[in-house]
Amino acid sequence: MNINDKAIVKEYFNATGFERWRKIYGEGQVSKVQQDIRVGHQQTIDTVIAWLKEDGNLCDLSICDAGCGVGSLSLPLVAAGAHVSASDISGKMVEEAKARSASLSESQRQNLNFTVQDLEKLTGKYHSVICLDVLIHYREKDVAKMISHLASLSESRLILSFAPKTFYLTLLKKFGELFPGPSKTTRAYQHREQRIREILIDNDFVINRTGMTSTSFYYSRIIEAVRYTA
Repeated sequence: MNINDKAIVKEYFNATGFERWRKIYGEGQVSKVQQDIRVGHQQTIDTVIAWLKEDGNLCDLSICDAGCGVGSLSLPLVAAGAHVSASDISGKMVEEAKARSASLSESQRQNLNFTVQDLEKLTGKYHSVICLDVLIHYREKDVAKMISHLASLSESRLILSFAPKTFYLTLLKKFGELFPGPSKTTRAYQHREQRIREILIDNDFVINRTGMTSTSFYYSRIIEAVRYTA
């Protein structure tokens, strides 16, 4: 990620952005637009969890949740038996995720580890690496390096979600930029699906499953890739 972009994202999610997104990812009353985003984000989470449960081996998996936010994905995965290492660039987001983990049993919390960490500095090896709704903060010129790093952490599977770059969504984004507000402190980058696929293939992964979440204000393409074995 561009150093300036990283600083902006970190500052945003540790300040005004934290309160906004904590509310969106919570259960309290929010605006219609925020409710729409909440529904879309949850649909993405539900799709990924359904994929993992479909394989029937969650209890055996080590998972890296890169960009965990408030724990929307990490907590249900741990509740289902997985061992999860969750990280986020925002210390406030991680603290909120830790607070929400109180809903888990003591034995489940032993399978959950939180860190405040940049994606580029993550280390270790995991069966599955999952990075949802984070690519939107990366410029097109930086995304290959970031995905390649995440791929290096994965022994078997990499799941990504991103805002797809299509003619319609580009027009919609430009229209939204005509009405700037405090919620648009960070830039939102779209990515061509074909380019994401090419990066995954270059890192010895093949596409296994895909999904699409589409609401009025939330658009997210989901790709599951598995490591190629001859």
